[in-house]
Amino acid sequence: MKLSKAQYDEIAQFLGHVQPTRQSLRKLKKRFPRYLSGVVKNAGAPVLLELANEVDFAPSLMARIVLERFLQEQEGTIPSKTLINSMLRDPSQIPDGVLANQVYQCTVNDCCYGPLVDCIKHAIGHEHEVLLREMLLEKNLSFLAEEQLRAKGYDKTPDFILEVPVAVEGHIIHWIESKASFGDECSHQAYLHDQFWSYWNRFGPGLVIYWYGFIEELDCHRERGILLKDCFPTDIVTLRHSVAQH
Repeated sequence: MKLSKAQYDEIAQFLGHVQPTRQSLRKLKKRFPRYLSGVVKNAGAPVLLELANEVDFAPSLMARIVLERFLQEQEGTIPSKTLINSMLRDPSQIPDGVLANQVYQCTVNDCCYGPLVDCIKHAIGHEHEVLLREMLLEKNLSFLAEEQLRAKGYDKTPDFILEVPVAVEGHIIHWIESKASFGDECSHQAYLHDQFWSYWNRFGPGLVIYWYGFIEELDCHRERGILLKDCFPTDIVTLRHSVAQH
């Protein structure tokens, strides 16, 4: 499927003036109804994927738009987020075989969003949490893991809480959070709001490890109690070491 320069410019201009909300995506779908005409000509062609690429839109998000609209027209009601997510993870649940194939092509060819990317991110995140656990054990540091804390009734918890606080670069640390990502300004501010300050408020000062690095200017809350590192600290001072030195 090809677009003329004028068609592409029109779509790009429209995208530049709408917010990334479901309502805006519905407006996009209504204004540019190209999916149905494409699959009628060739049901096996990756129409939805090509359309997403041509308008520079994430394929998985494009698949979500069309799937939501399809289910809404079939059922007469707005489908639940749970149902849509389940069908995106397993397109065989979609009652229309052509649409199921289109959704599958979008999800497996999306390198930024969608269920496949979510699985990869989850696996990498878990791998680094296991790595951090092994390092804590190697240092003989006693800790409670996230699953243990949730069993005790805590809702928002860091990955590990140290049963005996330690000092890192002169700062007391009560908890450690593992982030298998790069800490950019946008994601870090979201983490501060949604997670880190909640941990600080409940458990005291802590350490965040961005395994893939971070913008160094973001490490500006040390005095308030949130320390950033890009690796496991090598200069940990424990209570035992402190007593021995005295």
